[in-house]
Amino acid sequence: MRIARFSIDGNVAFGVVEGDVEAAKAGTAGGGPVLDIIKGHPFAEFERSGQKVPLDKVRLLPPVLPNKVVAVGRNYAEHAAELGNAVPEAPFAFFKPSTSVIGPGDAIAYPSFSSEVHHEAELAVVIGRMCREVPRERVKDVILGYTCANDVTARDVQKREKQWARAKGFDTSCPLGPWVETELDPADLGIMCTVNGEQRQLGRTGEMIHSIEDLIVNLTEAMTLLPGDVVLTGTPAGVGPLNVGDEVAVTIEGIGTLTNKVIKRG
Repeated sequence: MRIARFSIDGNVAFGVVEGDVEAAKAGTAGGGPVLDIIKGHPFAEFERSGQKVPLDKVRLLPPVLPNKVVAVGRNYAEHAAELGNAVPEAPFAFFKPSTSVIGPGDAIAYPSFSSEVHHEAELAVVIGRMCREVPRERVKDVILGYTCANDVTARDVQKREKQWARAKGFDTSCPLGPWVETELDPADLGIMCTVNGEQRQLGRTGEMIHSIEDLIVNLTEAMTLLPGDVVLTGTPAGVGPLNVGDEVAVTIEGIGTLTNKVIKRG
């Protein structure tokens, strides 16, 4: 099930995506995909209202508004190597603030304090219930689903500052979307990033050093995760520069594509 958060006529709601989005984009589908508006929110039992709106008539928003985004660095060996870093023995976590989150189609504003901004395509885990000290066998029970993410990074700032708060946490540095896929095996999914249609990153989640189970167990030993919180699972090799005017797209097998343009920060 794909659950999207969207706005239409000034109203914000969640809806279940129905129809073949990929076929519609290719022009091979008869009728376009629609959103069946749900009653309530996806973090509890809900019903479909039966009230449907065309997907192309709404504005997709970030699929969730997280209290916190917990990101994991250097979780792919080739990516760690390309930046000259050792592979960490345990998950290496940092935070991106909620104010960094934007949705599909929203603009990434190039920060004025950086001259080297990079894309990082990632699988994002969306937490579905409050949880702490989660045992490995219960990890699936606390996950609502998965979405695409771009851990946009001011690489020059990251290199010169010991803390990553500015390099990783600036406004618009965490695009998420286009929706949450709830029925997906994340063990070995293809991840691709393109910039202006040119492939930059290509990897698979099966290349992760620490699995999703490892990450959730490790993080919840230290902190409580809340419904809607997001865990970024690391990026494969191939990270590279973004420039004003670029269009960057993150595609994950079984989920879809998250697209954003880079603009000059006003």
